[in-house]
Amino acid sequence: MRWVALTAIAPVAWGTNYFVTHEFLPADRPLYGAALRALPAGLVLLALRRQRPHGAWWWRSAVLGLLNMSVFFVLVYAASQLLPTSVASTVMAMSPLTMMLIAWPLASERPRAAHLAGAAIGLCGVCLMVLTGVEGVSVPGVLASAAAMLVSSFGYILAKRWSGSADVLASTSWQLIAGGVFLLPVAAAVEGPPPPLSTPTVLAFGYVALIATALAFTAWFTGLRHLPAGTVGLIGLLNPVTGVLLGTAVAGEVLTVQQLGGLVLILAGVVLGRPKRTSRRDSSRSSSPRVSDQPPAPPPATRNP
Repeated sequence: MRWVALTAIAPVAWGTNYFVTHEFLPADRPLYGAALRALPAGLVLLALRRQRPHGAWWWRSAVLGLLNMSVFFVLVYAASQLLPTSVASTVMAMSPLTMMLIAWPLASERPRAAHLAGAAIGLCGVCLMVLTGVEGVSVPGVLASAAAMLVSSFGYILAKRWSGSADVLASTSWQLIAGGVFLLPVAAAVEGPPPPLSTPTVLAFGYVALIATALAFTAWFTGLRHLPAGTVGLIGLLNPVTGVLLGTAVAGEVLTVQQLGGLVLILAGVVLGRPKRTSRRDSSRSSSPRVSDQPPAPPPATRNP
């Protein structure tokens, strides 16, 4: 359960990121916002674990940084500007099922029935929590949100497949730095000079980079390394839960009976996706050598005639 608790840090931090970004970061600079989120976070992790990529990790870091950081951050920003948070959260709630289907051919993880049931129940719970009224829907916004969900799901499973013996802190830093390096020249070409940074904006960028990015992605990729993709995807449903609860705590919103029912369904979906526990008897059997695995006994000594 420790890996589940560690992984849960990521969606909880991402849930707070919506509020911080909306309230304190410039709304008209999505490319700079994504670059200033990724690059400082990657440099901090690199300072903590001073390792450079080696071998195939040079191009793997570039691919994962482009998918998980550059493209994903920009698409999420665009979706948050074009869609109500409720609609964007509902589209992103398809991520657990998408990750399971992608992990089947890429990571050889066949989805369990419990994972599929948890994804369906969790999606229903998200709809109950966030779809509380009739809101306008932007087709480009829905497409951006769906593209963000697909890109991130594919990138996460690639990271799980390629993780191997690479250090989690180091590989996460490589992805973030690559993503920031990709974004900076594009931001300069499209958005011009960097936005002015007031004290609240700097503090908000610090929170987004250190907590909602460096810490969150380290926890997320650690979970992907130790847990099935279906379990990690279902834990991600805590993201919209955090957003709704934060709105209740900060904005004084009141949870309705419908939202409380959705919260119960989401938690039930997460519980269904928890990894199976192995009994001590099973673990002792798997750890003890089988008779056929033991080396053959040496032949009896014979006297020379």
